[in-house]
Amino acid sequence: MTADYRTVRYSSLFGARVLITGGASGIGAEIARAFVAQEAQIGILDIDQAAGEALVAELGEATVFRACDLRDVEALQAAIVALSEQRGAFTVLVNNASRDDRHAFEDLSADYWNDCLATNLSHHVFSSQAVLEGMKAAGGGSIINMGSVSWMRGKPGMAGYTTSKAAINGLTRTLASELGPFGIRVNSVVPGAVLTERQQRLWRTPEMDREIEERQVLKMTLEPEHVARMVLFLASQESAACTGQNFIVDAGITLG
Repeated sequence: MTADYRTVRYSSLFGARVLITGGASGIGAEIARAFVAQEAQIGILDIDQAAGEALVAELGEATVFRACDLRDVEALQAAIVALSEQRGAFTVLVNNASRDDRHAFEDLSADYWNDCLATNLSHHVFSSQAVLEGMKAAGGGSIINMGSVSWMRGKPGMAGYTTSKAAINGLTRTLASELGPFGIRVNSVVPGAVLTERQQRLWRTPEMDREIEERQVLKMTLEPEHVARMVLFLASQESAACTGQNFIVDAGITLG
């Protein structure tokens, strides 16, 4: 069932220029749908060209897409410049792209480790850098980094991913301090065990679903729309005094 993101109207998002990394599928695509429902103008970066083009076909002219390997910093920043030329300077950035691959610690190589950091952490830094001057010129903006409760829970078998997500907490707080004088807010959304198509295809089982529900305080299935609604709030002026914080959307799984 398609979520209705018009139950709350954020007037400050009307016409806002929003950039979403990893926005072609999963949580990123749902965030794009949420912003389109608020009548924002969306730019999407993703390595999956077919998925990106399909999403543009779904969402219409409010959305533009550019295929990009976010691990290539020069290509990433060039793609942001190109999308800015189409959309105008972005005043909202959602650093969403990540890949939560599993790996045994004893099998971890230096190349794999570096790729984990490039995929899950580094683009947060350099995409933020690429939108900075535009946000300064606009008098402010909102950068939203996507964390994960996995590092809070010490999840095994994914040291590259959890390390990256833990580092996003530090990056968020540092950038919030450094960019605050320019009116730029920087926050992190920290999802719990969100049921996406990728999770369902690769890892989720009925047994795992039952375990997750038992651990959560709220006995519900956490969906991408729950994350998207928090992102909308942090992008809007309703959160004008919020910066440098983690906003946890996990149905209470970290309380256990």
